[in-house]
Amino acid sequence: REPSIDLLEAFVEHWKGITHYYIGSTDENTPAKKTDIPWRLKQMLDILVYEERQQTAAGEAGPCLEYLLQHKILETLCTLGKAEYPPGMRQQVFQFFSKILAQVQHPLLHYLNVHRPVQKLLRLGGTVPGSQTEKEEVQFTTVLCSKIQQDPALLTYILEGKKMVSRKKSSKEPITLPREAASVQDKDHAHSKAPDMSPCGARALSSQLPAETEEPEGVVGESTLITALIGLCKSKKGRVALKAQENLLLLVSVASPAAATYLVQSSPCCRVVTEHLCQLYQSLPPFLDPADIAALEGISWRLPSAPSDEASFPGKEALAAFLGWFDYCDHLITEAHTVVAEALAKAVAEKFFVEILQPHLLHVSEQSVLTSTALLTAMLRQLRSPVLLREAVAFLLGTDPQPAAPDDGPCTLCAHLIGHCDHLSDEISITTLRLFEELLQKPHEQVIHGLVLCNLEGRHYVARGSPEPESYEDTLDLEEDPYFTDGFLNNSFQPSTKPPRAPATNSDGKTAVTEIVNSFLCLVPEEAKTSAFLEETGYDTYVHDAYGLFQECSSRVAPWGWPLGPTPLDPHEPERPFFEGHFLRMLFDRMSRILEQPYSLNLQVTSVLSRLALFPHPLIHEYLLDPYINLINLAPGCRSLFSVLVRVIGDLMQRIQRVPQFSGKLLLVRKQLMGQVPGEQLDHQTLLQGVVVLEEFCKELAAIAFVKFPPHGPHLHLSPPREGHV
Repeated sequence: REPSIDLLEAFVEHWKGITHYYIGSTDENTPAKKTDIPWRLKQMLDILVYEERQQTAAGEAGPCLEYLLQHKILETLCTLGKAEYPPGMRQQVFQFFSKILAQVQHPLLHYLNVHRPVQKLLRLGGTVPGSQTEKEEVQFTTVLCSKIQQDPALLTYILEGKKMVSRKKSSKEPITLPREAASVQDKDHAHSKAPDMSPCGARALSSQLPAETEEPEGVVGESTLITALIGLCKSKKGRVALKAQENLLLLVSVASPAAATYLVQSSPCCRVVTEHLCQLYQSLPPFLDPADIAALEGISWRLPSAPSDEASFPGKEALAAFLGWFDYCDHLITEAHTVVAEALAKAVAEKFFVEILQPHLLHVSEQSVLTSTALLTAMLRQLRSPVLLREAVAFLLGTDPQPAAPDDGPCTLCAHLIGHCDHLSDEISITTLRLFEELLQKPHEQVIHGLVLCNLEGRHYVARGSPEPESYEDTLDLEEDPYFTDGFLNNSFQPSTKPPRAPATNSDGKTAVTEIVNSFLCLVPEEAKTSAFLEETGYDTYVHDAYGLFQECSSRVAPWGWPLGPTPLDPHEPERPFFEGHFLRMLFDRMSRILEQPYSLNLQVTSVLSRLALFPHPLIHEYLLDPYINLINLAPGCRSLFSVLVRVIGDLMQRIQRVPQFSGKLLLVRKQLMGQVPGEQLDHQTLLQGVVVLEEFCKELAAIAFVKFPPHGPHLHLSPPREGHV
């Protein structure tokens, strides 16, 4: 680097030294790093960087850089790297390309003699899965993605490889010649100032390379920066895969609309990302325990491997890989340009949700239904992108759900899934109920509207022309219900447990929250209650949890602009038949069988109903939590949550008479469920466990009613969540 040194002469001398190695060397086993090739490449790079710093006119290429471009040195290096001669040459070529693109500030990728060998090198890297040059390949793609991020117009230069290769097919020249002819040409050029890298000179140098390095036709056109990155994302080396994913993320987040459109329309980006997701799903074992799937938490694309402290099970690594890639797809869609995000979300919906997942959800095999439903629940739990959530909701519920009729058959995926909640297999029922519970926690208005609200609009569950009662308590006349016996009324509404007299309604016309709370607390008769014997504090233990969940739910739905109260009824409007919808009908049917169902199933049913009751919509509150509407003004033939609970209590009072020592056995079962005493099989155990769940559920509903409408204070107005996150 002395000022007296001629940079161009030194640059040419180093390049000549590299080419002469191939002319004179006969040892094909010496690794490239033990030759002088790495040193000469470094000298050439240093000369280019130094020359650029000495340039007085910015933006002009120096003599050395012009020589590199005119003599197609990068093309030749790419050919040498492909031949992998000497061994390890490919690694040296990747490193040289990465460094020259990163350190030389002059724009290079616009030149044909740069971006064409770059395309060839990308195809070269993607041909050998698990190759020894993965580290160098991912460094190379990192430089390219950074350059594209700085100048999105470069995207077309790097991704146009397919057209370039198709043009090359007709004019491709052979790369091998007889060794005698090549040696004559090489000797002629050895005495010149620089080796001639014209087509003839290139053929002479290529004659030293194995003939089998010819590119296979029909494959090269599909290999681009995108497919190279996807190939590196599949690497078994965690750091390589992570860096490749970060590079692809950088690529899809380009700010230029034109580049984003080109990425969608002229590259295989959306297709290859979705194909890998489908491949990972199809590689999962057919038998996965839903409990194992639900327990595998904390999987992210940055840390796709399952935590080592969790219990191992067959298929754990494959499951972690699939959930990790789904999380990556979700993150890609969140961070990508809008054009890319929309296209990628639609590709995931069409190619994965509809073509791969839906047949498994509707399969005749119970194991297939069980596994696919549990996997879909895990995916929903991870989903954060609003765009992908919209596609998932459209996949599950349809694009425009309408109020259903009681005799409608299961013609949609949603109808089939609701049917699975009332399946003969309790395990399928529980797993599908978990899916809906997860869906209800997603911030998409179409979920609660399609499942519940579209059937409650119009308030046809309220009888038209019903007189307003003077007092809610005075009109609570249950003797007319055939399910209730004298014993039930005497035990459940004794003076000590009757709610204190309070105004029937608040100033805004709603039933007083005190009466709502006490209505649920007094619903279960005293002989069926056991929490007081274990020094529990009744529904108060649920208030803290309910308050937190209600705050979270209110924050989630705040942007939807729900009204604060129900629309007043028109007394002159004729009554219309009311149907609560297939979803609520299924939940009410399940709730009516709470005394006959397994404990775990009852827990899941009540959990979903609690999630519904938390929504701060006036129609949901009125229909699910207002006993006054439910018992006094409920339209003929209609069911509601409270009316279902009342009939369950009536059924319970008749069953109690047939169970000897009911109270003692009930207390023992509660202690077993709490782990205070060893579990042992008892007579009527399903019934007794159902009673425990029923008591706790009533307390939970009372707590939800309390936190939704405090006795003294306005409605809670909470800030909406941050945009862009689910």
